[in-house]
Amino acid sequence: QVQLVESGGGLVQAGGSLRLSCAASGSSFNFNVMGWYRQGPGKQRELVAGISTRGTNYAASVKGRFTISRDNTKDTVSLQMDDLKLEDTAIYYCSANVFGINYWGKGTLVTVSP
Repeated sequence: QVQLVESGGGLVQAGGSLRLSCAASGSSFNFNVMGWYRQGPGKQRELVAGISTRGTNYAASVKGRFTISRDNTKDTVSLQMDDLKLEDTAIYYCSANVFGINYWGKGTLVTVSP
């Protein structure tokens, strides 16, 4: 069974940085398509950044501030978040697509304070 476990969330002041990590397990196939989503207070879940064999993509709101990367040997994907803004406050979810099925982690809370 596919499992995704996020870590690295917390409280940070605006302008600061955080690094989220996601450890994937439970599939005998490579986690080729992975990504980070977030859901802010009163908002819908949205894609923050994705990574696959074809490259990376970012939401316009985080481009230039966030960087997604992966370690294929460890099946982990990370999200480096710099210059955090108040509007980045959200629960961040790791996602993996395995043969068309989306799997989700339980999420990690990121709170950006003034």
